[in-house]
Amino acid sequence: MVDTETTETRRSALVTGSARGIGREVAVQLARAGYDVCVNCSSDKGLADATAFSDSLAADYGVRSIAVAANVALADEARELVERACEAFGRLDVVVNNAGITRDKLVARMKEEDFDAVIDVNLKGTFNCCKAAAKVMAKQRYGRLIQMSSVVGLHGNAGQANYAASKAGVVGLTLSLAKELASRNVTANAIAPGFIETDMTDALSDAQKEAIAKEIPVGRFGHVSDIARAVVFLASEEAGYITGQVLTVDGGLSL
Repeated sequence: MVDTETTETRRSALVTGSARGIGREVAVQLARAGYDVCVNCSSDKGLADATAFSDSLAADYGVRSIAVAANVALADEARELVERACEAFGRLDVVVNNAGITRDKLVARMKEEDFDAVIDVNLKGTFNCCKAAAKVMAKQRYGRLIQMSSVVGLHGNAGQANYAASKAGVVGLTLSLAKELASRNVTANAIAPGFIETDMTDALSDAQKEAIAKEIPVGRFGHVSDIARAVVFLASEEAGYITGQVLTVDGGLSL
């Protein structure tokens, strides 16, 4: 649990792509743990919903919360997003790089723009936010950078070459950040979710879900809370000696 007795000791977090899915639950769990939270959506179109969610976090958990629309694939917007969080909370302790998209197709049929779009958001967007946040965290000599990778980034998946490449790149980026920032008391870790019940997996047919579940040792898809609780741990003081790691949360699928 984070010390929330004063605003000076309260920790703060930014969660990209937190208007829905895993990111939304991460924001909830961090707020529940006492973190001030900056909620992020990709465009002004979703800002009203993100703001309503942010307001509910503040009301439900007694923390400060803001909502900021920013496309993390654009360096200037990612930098402004980090700056807005710092201005609101006075510091920035945790960044969860969760924003991501898919454009699935077999390589032979994949358009160049589909490959570029996924790399731009999933990998370059993570880089943009880490670059901006690393400067803040290094100066304050404390920080947690938590990247959302995927088991697909570790093992590949037919029809998802762009997504797999982006998530594998996130792992390499995380390992490099861990080495660069450890002396500043800033950790960098990645989480590799397996099949989680989200909008992405809702697109699968019931038959596909049943077939996949049979391959998962625990016998089910994961819940967004399974990922969020892992994030809260890596964000905590107790995880200060853990850096450069990839925590696979997949119900044993990778075994």
